[in-house]
Amino acid sequence: MASTNTIAEGSAALQDELDALNAKITKQGSHVRALKKASSSVDEISSAVDALKQLKLTAETLRAKKELLDPTAQFNRKSFDELILRKMFIVPSFEIHGGVKGLFDLGPPACAVKAAMVDVWRKHFVLAESMLEMECTCLTPEAVLKTSGHVDRFTDLMVKDPVSGECFRADKLLEDAIDELIEENPDMPAAEKEGHLRIQIQADAFSPAELDEQLVKYGCKAPSDEPYGPSFPFNLMFKTSIGPEGTAVGFLRPETAQGLFVNFRRLLDANAQKMPFAAAQIGLGFRNEIAPRSGLLRVREFCMGEIEHFVNPDDKSHPNFSSVASKELVLFGRDDQLGSGKTKTIAVGEAVSTGLVNNETLAYFMARTQLFMEKIGMDPTRLRFRQHLTTEMAHYACDCWDLEIKSSYGWVECVGHADRACYDLLVHGKATKTAMEATLKLDEAREVEVAKLKFNRKALGKTFKADQRVVANALEGLAEDWKDFEPIATALETDGTTTVDGFEITKEMLTWKKTSKKVHEIKFTPSVIEPSFGMGRILYSLLEHCFYQRDADEQRCVMKFKPAVAPHKCAVLPISSGAEVNALVDEIAAELMECDMSTRVDKSTAALGRRYARVDEIGVPFAVTVDFDSLTDGSVTLRERDSMAQIRLPKSDVARVVFDFVHGRFTWEEAIAKYPVVQVKED
Repeated sequence: MASTNTIAEGSAALQDELDALNAKITKQGSHVRALKKASSSVDEISSAVDALKQLKLTAETLRAKKELLDPTAQFNRKSFDELILRKMFIVPSFEIHGGVKGLFDLGPPACAVKAAMVDVWRKHFVLAESMLEMECTCLTPEAVLKTSGHVDRFTDLMVKDPVSGECFRADKLLEDAIDELIEENPDMPAAEKEGHLRIQIQADAFSPAELDEQLVKYGCKAPSDEPYGPSFPFNLMFKTSIGPEGTAVGFLRPETAQGLFVNFRRLLDANAQKMPFAAAQIGLGFRNEIAPRSGLLRVREFCMGEIEHFVNPDDKSHPNFSSVASKELVLFGRDDQLGSGKTKTIAVGEAVSTGLVNNETLAYFMARTQLFMEKIGMDPTRLRFRQHLTTEMAHYACDCWDLEIKSSYGWVECVGHADRACYDLLVHGKATKTAMEATLKLDEAREVEVAKLKFNRKALGKTFKADQRVVANALEGLAEDWKDFEPIATALETDGTTTVDGFEITKEMLTWKKTSKKVHEIKFTPSVIEPSFGMGRILYSLLEHCFYQRDADEQRCVMKFKPAVAPHKCAVLPISSGAEVNALVDEIAAELMECDMSTRVDKSTAALGRRYARVDEIGVPFAVTVDFDSLTDGSVTLRERDSMAQIRLPKSDVARVVFDFVHGRFTWEEAIAKYPVVQVKED
């Protein structure tokens, strides 16, 4: 039998190999994306994809070897899944009707954990940061999501089974058919195999007609054994109509953020025009996932908590940054992803000063997110922040970091932190011709360079008619800052024409002069720093992190929830079913619930040890036991879940002590020092 040190050393060595290999995979994946974006040759893309596949296969082999080396490190999914279903944490929706993929119901324990988790989130962010909280409608008009880009961006090609009407993602069908063909013909000539792989690589780039042609070529048939119907675009948003006429198209929102963006001007007024400020919202989002999987990690209806912090793009400092500057985070920067494959543990202040994280506000929310995760009981050793590669970033984004949580499914993105620049307010402002601006009051007047315009109203009116005022306002807005107007002036001087907000402007329509003026305030479109929390993914990860089995009995499962998020804060158990004992149980339970602490009472005739095990399984942190001595001296025992240690204390102290435990004002170590410890057998 290998020693513990030998296993640890071998595991560490394999992890080093995996880290280096993961860096190569990340680099190669980025290379493949760049080739596709640049429309490189099929041969070049095919070669790059083959190299990527080989790297991934090698990584899987190493992971399997690492798991075999230390079987105790493996997650017992079978026991976990059985517990989650048996204790009704999570159950399939509409189960007796066969269920629906991607839809789940939270049972009583998980519902309570989620409510407590959201309550901690609200206190930690909304209340502590004086954020403006909103609750916006889930129904969103098409125009809003067209403006944000969701209508055009959330589309895949689908095909239907002509008999059953069941839908399938067309490019995945083609990819699977080619994989199957190659697998069934191991002796296929290399050139022929290469040709099939080239087609597979292009599967997500084919037009509907081209994809239909390929599906026929590879003999793809529906489950009914009939050819699939023609390919058609499928949007991942749930489409509906608003009103009885059916003419107003709407969608169930795919995210909560748009409601906050479109309300920016009212939010700014509500904040007395003060900048910076943050708005927040907790609510449901909906995405019609084609292949929902991995439990709560990819579902069709999910709870989100989103924060939109509006800030001057020229000043992204944060007034409270010093309070988190020394907080250390595990960061996986893009250079490390492409290089060593290893993370760095670094203080937030240093990360900003070295430029690893773009600005103070982004880093501040990353640190606050880490503190929130620790507060609800997430394992800090299984948390990291991964920076988006340049090939992953939206063109307008300045910097993006995902908080990833390690679960049995690997590293899963659970919280996105994005500096979205001014994009969201600009697109909504442009689409609605609404000024989404804030004002910076200057302590002293400042000299600024501007363009002084003189319009040829006759030429404007002849060309733009009713839109001439819109065009003039757009040009005057640019003229407020010479840096914004200078490209327009250069284009008109050079080419005699340019385009502004979709309108073609010619040199004859205006004259201009560069000048300067004193200003006492500056108007600007705010940048947005957005932390976006996937509450469902966080909840699932918390369930995994809190699950363990006692060493003495592998069948005895425990959920080690922190008291703040436990579904019940305390259990009250009688040692017998006598009327006097039960009356005392009811009295203690009532006192606990008067202090707003959810309490579980179990008066069943099961053995006391079995009843302790029941409350351990749903994560109740404390249990009060009322025995015969309680009737004479007014004392009870209080058991702590994870240590199973018990103390004896007066009945009158129970509610206060448990309340202080839950709110972090009193620790179990302090309780042991204050009250006598008692030995109780739990069998």
